[in-house]
Amino acid sequence: MLNFDFYAPTRILFGKDTEREVGALLKPRAKKVLIHYGGGSIKRSGLYDTVTASLKSAGVAFVELGGVMPNPRLSLAHEGIDLCKRENVDFILAVGGGSVIDSAKAIAMGVYYDGDVWDFYEKGGSLERAVPVATILTIPAAGSESSGDTVITNEEKALKYGYGSPHLRPVFSIMNPELFFSLPKEQLAYGVADMMSHVFERYFTQTTHTDLTDGLCEATLKTLMKNALLAKENMTDYNAWSELGFAGTVAHNGLLGMGREQDWACHDIEHELSAIYDVPHGGGLAVVTPGWMQHVYQENINMFVQFAVNVMGVEGSFRDPDAIVQEGILRLREFFIKMGLPTTLSELGIGEDRLEEMAQKATKAAFGKESPLGGFKKLYWQDVLAIYELVK
Repeated sequence: MLNFDFYAPTRILFGKDTEREVGALLKPRAKKVLIHYGGGSIKRSGLYDTVTASLKSAGVAFVELGGVMPNPRLSLAHEGIDLCKRENVDFILAVGGGSVIDSAKAIAMGVYYDGDVWDFYEKGGSLERAVPVATILTIPAAGSESSGDTVITNEEKALKYGYGSPHLRPVFSIMNPELFFSLPKEQLAYGVADMMSHVFERYFTQTTHTDLTDGLCEATLKTLMKNALLAKENMTDYNAWSELGFAGTVAHNGLLGMGREQDWACHDIEHELSAIYDVPHGGGLAVVTPGWMQHVYQENINMFVQFAVNVMGVEGSFRDPDAIVQEGILRLREFFIKMGLPTTLSELGIGEDRLEEMAQKATKAAFGKESPLGGFKKLYWQDVLAIYELVK
């Protein structure tokens, strides 16, 4: 087990009607709040009215900015930064899923920064200060409600990059599973694929003596798969959504990766699909992940045997570990198919003409500064291309 520093300060308010408490929670923390949201579903559902009534009752002033799209855009973050500066906003409330929360964090980063907020995503560097953020979660998927991470798409450059800082962890996040009931089944499927990938990126490691986090990862994966199928059968199953929501938070608040080298190659590989083709992130991950597994498993076959047996329930002779691994990958693909997810690039509408371009951009080889992806196995652009070829 490696040294680690676990810091997860986000307060999670879970359960029915918790969104009604947002005004009281913000009153001692904010003078003027930006309510940030997506395409308007929170107004159709009545959540917007509930939130604004709570803020008004508590005497908290607010402005608003909607329009967040999946694969959130840098241009809207620029608009939000200008709005916050103009209106002297000192707190941001993200009401939505991961795209809304990531966009809110991008805005939070840029308000006190003199340059372009894209600098952080493209060049890295230390974030010294950010506007505090809180969330009301409407889609369990990204885990952004309790993480310090954000991902944004620069639509002009067709690039999708992430950034992380402790300053970006939400102060509090509200999770009422009833708010998930109106989601379409495809959003459930994409969300589950994203949550599972957050676990996979931490689970598959070359670090040894990680029994506790191994077990936590495996329990989270099994919880996600079991309850995803239950929610798919009954989209108003409160208990299933409760398990999914909480599992999504645990999957990405940092706990599962403590003491172990993490990977994150699949996310980097998928970001090229989203940046160029604007595909749903979870859909892209469902395609990429089994291909990545197929390409890397021989680097540590025992880790993949453990996954196949402990998570996917594969039985067989340990004298033939390869067969066990192949069955485990097959069962994962079958689960994705059962959820209605794509498992090939062609199902996403992606042809073969830009595979090499995406592989080179993912590893930065296209920019003359190649940096291999992943921790489990270092992947160069030829490896990424091979993975794309496996799932085309």
